[in-house]
Amino acid sequence: MSQGLVTASYIIAAVFFILSLAGLSKQETAKNGNLFGIIGMAIALVATILNPATNSIEWIILAMVIGGAIGIRLALKVEMTEMPELVAILHSFVGMAAVLVGFNSFIDIQPHEVSEIVVVMGQDLHTTLETAKAAFAEANQAQQTQHLTGAMLNIHLVEVFLGIFIGAVTFTGSIVAFAKLRGLMSSKALMLPHRHKLNLLAVVVSLVLMLMFVQAGGAVTPLILMTLIAFAFGWHLVASIGGADMPVVVSMLNSYSGWAAAAAGFMLSNDLLIVVGALVGSSGAILSYIMCKAMNRSFISVIAGGFGNDSVAPTGDETVGEYRETTAEDVADMLKASDSVIITPGYGMAVAQAQYPVAEITKKLRALGIKVRFGIHPVAGRLPGHMNVLLAEAKVPYDIVLEMDEVNEDFAGTDTVLVIGANDTVNPAAMEDPSSPIAGMPVLEVWKAQNVIGFKRSMNTGYAGVQNPLFFKDNTQMLFGDAKDSIEAILKAL
Repeated sequence: MSQGLVTASYIIAAVFFILSLAGLSKQETAKNGNLFGIIGMAIALVATILNPATNSIEWIILAMVIGGAIGIRLALKVEMTEMPELVAILHSFVGMAAVLVGFNSFIDIQPHEVSEIVVVMGQDLHTTLETAKAAFAEANQAQQTQHLTGAMLNIHLVEVFLGIFIGAVTFTGSIVAFAKLRGLMSSKALMLPHRHKLNLLAVVVSLVLMLMFVQAGGAVTPLILMTLIAFAFGWHLVASIGGADMPVVVSMLNSYSGWAAAAAGFMLSNDLLIVVGALVGSSGAILSYIMCKAMNRSFISVIAGGFGNDSVAPTGDETVGEYRETTAEDVADMLKASDSVIITPGYGMAVAQAQYPVAEITKKLRALGIKVRFGIHPVAGRLPGHMNVLLAEAKVPYDIVLEMDEVNEDFAGTDTVLVIGANDTVNPAAMEDPSSPIAGMPVLEVWKAQNVIGFKRSMNTGYAGVQNPLFFKDNTQMLFGDAKDSIEAILKAL
């Protein structure tokens, strides 16, 4: 394949990626969006393999086969409830790839610097390294077109430095996000003394190291020091963000992974990787901004590790009042006596896999002439659009699935609201308690309805770790147990 044909293929692939993003913006066109993305990636892979500049094709194909097998295995095994942590861990792969590409690019242009890392390991290893250095020097001499000097060298060194920095931050930040979403770490924000000053110090020191790195023509010591700082910085940045903001963190890390990919594209001189990385990075940043607006969070504060969100979180054990229990049969009677019903799902519905009986109960109520709609909070679940995907999977009609802004004004005229596994997104403390970790976050105002039914396993707090006064209000009743079993019992009673 000629270089011109490779370039044309990359342009076509980029167009498909843009069409993919456009398709994924709406539920009705999401399948086509996925298809366009698959086609674009297939074109990009084939063009890269057939590129005249590509060497060791057999190793590339082997890596693709192994990676593809692992990907298929995970796709078949991972449940929808585990999708947020899967996305987080995939972001970490992109980050580490950028780090490895950065060091590889550095070694290509500065092979002599590598000896500084391993000279202390012994003479035999040093001798082996000298042989490798000679091979590098011979390859560089044979390929004078790749030799960089002056301003071009400085530009490439900056690309390498920033690519490794972004990749390292993305890697450890994504690992922490995965651990929090998986329950391996506490969802509470890490409150180290002077943590914001530590973050600022890490950035300032990294900038100083970059100047030293470029001025020295590519010294290895500043690069390694920056990498270690970036790993620690990424870990602390996400650890300092509380569980209530995790959905924003996931989309933010998506943006970071895009910029890491773009940086790798600059280092590899791959135009398509630059374009795709910029698309992912910018779209992830826009999504993060939209979600911050929906949660009344400062975009800068979230990406700066929760800067400005220093409210003391309650323990979650506060006594708010007394709650009332109900039964599936009583809920069924209440629903049959209602003219309008709004269902507000949360992560609990995903855990219980209750979307299928919820779809059945929706169909049954609509057949009885009852108006049924869904109210979806922008951060319901632990991933943007999580609830929308679950409901679409259960064949719930798109036109009755409404966003928070579309449905909030209708709660006052609603007879019954079913809160299925949601907690923080329906918590009135966000509007009533300025000291709450979720203070100021717009929520679904379900308490304005005539009757509210809360589906929960227990009275434990939500992911943000705060108690919900909704469940103690006079017009609220609690139906305890597995959400799927509870919905199926109501369906049977109907």
